[in-house]
Amino acid sequence: MDSSVTFVGTATTLLRLGGFTVLTDPNFLHRGQWSYFGQGLFSRRRTEPAIQPGDLPPLTAVLLSHLHGDHFDRVARRELDRDLPLVTTEHAARKLSRAGFRSTAALSTWDTHEFTDGAATLRVTAVPARHTAGPLNLLLPEVMGSVLEYRATAAAEPLRIYVSGDTVYHDDLASIRDRFPTLDLALLHLGGTRVLGVLLSMDDEQGVDLLELLGPTAAVPIHYDDYGLFHSPVSNFLEAVARRRPAADVHFLKRGDTLPLTVPARP
Repeated sequence: MDSSVTFVGTATTLLRLGGFTVLTDPNFLHRGQWSYFGQGLFSRRRTEPAIQPGDLPPLTAVLLSHLHGDHFDRVARRELDRDLPLVTTEHAARKLSRAGFRSTAALSTWDTHEFTDGAATLRVTAVPARHTAGPLNLLLPEVMGSVLEYRATAAAEPLRIYVSGDTVYHDDLASIRDRFPTLDLALLHLGGTRVLGVLLSMDDEQGVDLLELLGPTAAVPIHYDDYGLFHSPVSNFLEAVARRRPAADVHFLKRGDTLPLTVPARP
């Protein structure tokens, strides 16, 4: 079966990996609706998602980087199946279990969770992420980056996809490169989210820093212009890519666009 990534909006994507279908960070609010980010922060959505929950195909799982309202909103809470597996942080798993979601997998950094479909496997590994630097990080919910490894058979080469989560650039990210020296695709949460001048997600320059650090074959920017708290537009990132020329092939997807994915031949 073909594999692909479809950009829905904010950090919401649909990953079709053979017989597996994974929804990331579900945010279905419409343009003009308010989202509660947490810690007393609200922001109005400025974009329209490409699909709504009723348009979703059957899902294998939801991959949730952290529990903020622009990543798991009130529409997702109301309309997603309570038995759908949710792979997320311990904080989010605990909160969503109390909200009635019955199949949560709580991962700490380097923990894994695996799905099977006949001979095919999909392994999710939690990797380092940090919402901000300094003491403010202690007030924010924990964030999970992820590496997904899809294998069509046990002997097949994996297709590896990195999902950054709302992280800023920090030293621990180098350990991802050490564990996963080959990454086929990186989904980068950008936007340069700022509150009181403090950066809470990567801006344009940090996004390119991370591409240079991890060296993925391809990259797709997401999470960049959907809310008023996002201060670094995707145009800045694309300009930084053109100026700094990281090795990754960067694909800009409009909402609703799909990028086909293939497992490359490795030496």
